[in-house]
Amino acid sequence: MNFLDALSGILALGGPVVAVLLVMSVLTMSVTLYKLWQFMASGVGRHRVLSEALAAWDAGDQPAARARLTESRSYLAPLVGAAMDAPNLPGLDNRLDAEAGLALAGLERGFRLLDTVAQLAPLLGLFGTVLGMIEAFQSLQEAGSSVDPSLLAGGIWVALLTTAVGLAVAMPTSMILAWFESRTSRERVFADKALRTVLTPAQAVTSAARVVGAAPAAPGHA
Repeated sequence: MNFLDALSGILALGGPVVAVLLVMSVLTMSVTLYKLWQFMASGVGRHRVLSEALAAWDAGDQPAARARLTESRSYLAPLVGAAMDAPNLPGLDNRLDAEAGLALAGLERGFRLLDTVAQLAPLLGLFGTVLGMIEAFQSLQEAGSSVDPSLLAGGIWVALLTTAVGLAVAMPTSMILAWFESRTSRERVFADKALRTVLTPAQAVTSAARVVGAAPAAPGHA
């Protein structure tokens, strides 16, 4: 009840601007919890088994790589498996890159909302402060010559309340968004490395280099 009383008091002092900011904070919390669940369910950052499969494929042990891949729960495992089974066709790397980008776009869903809250919350708080200051000075004008300093002080701190609430909503939202974006950036790098490893394993590159090195030199270039 004390929390509800405090919340109702803040709403009464801050007005509709604080109410909007509180709604935005609830949206931020909801999106954050959803993204945490999505990252956990998709296995974001947990690619140990997939990395072992890629290492085996890179070494030329394709049966072991496929066996380890079946044990991976990473959201990238189906894409890597498709790359392993796909024939060597022109433009295959571009198609796989597009599929990986689509998978990563699903992880980035909701980031735009968090970014909007992080940018809009301080502006809403400042807007509420300006409205509060206007109301405070109107009260001073109506008071005429019998101006009470406490009237101005009370109006100012009530007006600044909306700015404080806006910053309180924006700062953690910015931190949460930065953390999510850093995780997806690492996922993008790992996905690109995984596809390049499957399409061009180290063993194939080494064999091609040996063939080129063993080729006879052209006449006049010996």
